[in-house]
Amino acid sequence: MKFCIALLGSLCCWPSFHVQAAPRHTPSLPPAVHKALRQAQVPPQHLSVLIAPLPSTPGETVPARLAHHEQQAVNPASVMKLFTTYAGLQLLGPDFTWRNRIYVDGPVQGGVLQGNLIVRGSGDPKLVIERLQDLIAQIMAQGVREVRGHIVLDRSVFDVSVPSTPFDDEPLRPYNASPDGLLLNFKSVIYTFSPDPAHGQARVRSEPPLAGLAVPIDVPLRNGACQDWRSELKADFSQPLQTRFAGTYPAGCGERAWPVAYPWPDDYAPRVFQALWQQAGGQLTGQVLYGQTPAQARLLLQAPSLPLGEVIADINKFSNNVMAQQLFLTLSSELGAPGRWAASRLRLEQWWHRQFPELPPPVLDNGSGLSRSERSTAQALTALLQKASQSPEAAAFKNSLSVAGVDGTTARLKDRLPQAAAIGKAWLKTGSLRDVASVAGYVQGDSGRIYTLVAVLNHTNAQQARPALDALLEWTVHDLTPPR
Repeated sequence: MKFCIALLGSLCCWPSFHVQAAPRHTPSLPPAVHKALRQAQVPPQHLSVLIAPLPSTPGETVPARLAHHEQQAVNPASVMKLFTTYAGLQLLGPDFTWRNRIYVDGPVQGGVLQGNLIVRGSGDPKLVIERLQDLIAQIMAQGVREVRGHIVLDRSVFDVSVPSTPFDDEPLRPYNASPDGLLLNFKSVIYTFSPDPAHGQARVRSEPPLAGLAVPIDVPLRNGACQDWRSELKADFSQPLQTRFAGTYPAGCGERAWPVAYPWPDDYAPRVFQALWQQAGGQLTGQVLYGQTPAQARLLLQAPSLPLGEVIADINKFSNNVMAQQLFLTLSSELGAPGRWAASRLRLEQWWHRQFPELPPPVLDNGSGLSRSERSTAQALTALLQKASQSPEAAAFKNSLSVAGVDGTTARLKDRLPQAAAIGKAWLKTGSLRDVASVAGYVQGDSGRIYTLVAVLNHTNAQQARPALDALLEWTVHDLTPPR
């Protein structure tokens, strides 16, 4: 089925076609790419590239414009999110919503619940504080302002084992937050520092509120330029309920925010819910604790999440790892059993074989790219991009990608290359790990033709070689007179 999406104010229809992935006369890597690789001391064989035009007529077989090690299995880092988000769109639909449900197991009279209030999570990837506050307001609108029992948090929709150590031994990095059937605000605390020169201090505030968390109200202000301000603060998060800053804050930084993953992630949801419940004027006789929904509990209300079509924009534009993992687990939880890694991998692999029977499936781990074991070829990623461009989900998928030099993870392209021809003319997903740099998406050439671009670097100097990916992007745009 064809689907038309808007590009630069005009409608382009992308019909069904086939790509000749490795044509006999594919040109070699452009000189600017060779130069960037050489400067970063990365041999060309550590780069995989496939650039192919989308068709101009139905049924057209299109030769690749550039192919280089396109069938080599590589780690694409966060570009792996393209598999998760497109499979999610196809299997669940752009309008799919997660439904958070509230139950009671006792009578409600005069604003008082004689029993427990149960919050059953759905795996919602974006149950942030504003939506949680709204959920509490809905509970109170249903007549529950006092709970003479416990508030029970049910996260059994997922069955996941949390690793003993984070991906890169950086437990306080928000990208290391683990998935959860009841994921609240990405299990993170945001500390904001606001200079107050008149008093020689920087005011400190934290959000969301956490029951029992003590945070200093200010830190000494230091005159000077803004450099490594996080290190200068000499933060100590070793006591989860007592945040300390033993250093100073540079006045030259202005106001800055520092997101930090809560050191005791399992304590996070109960403490946040308790604080917000009390903040809204709610009363509680018991505790906020984890548990499961009793069979006799009565449904009080259900609150839908944002639609999947909007959720994947956060996943792809801003490369949100835990949101991608929530979606990945949902692929199996929606079948009726708790979401599990193995079951989601199996479902996505089965979907791949139906959609792309001629290509081996990607090697999946958690669906976010935050993994050392996930693998794909540039050929497989290209097939996915081409398939997505002609599907009913094309608009939602393309709109989830970062616009080069404008938003998301590619916004800094404008800082690195202010005159880059690709600014505003490419829709991309980027990836980055210690030894991986990657990019994949759609690029509009000077001729008006649209191309799929996939480029992946796997090397210890991959980050230093990122200019090679910028050069490939520029080369793709200049399809009339490629630059030297």
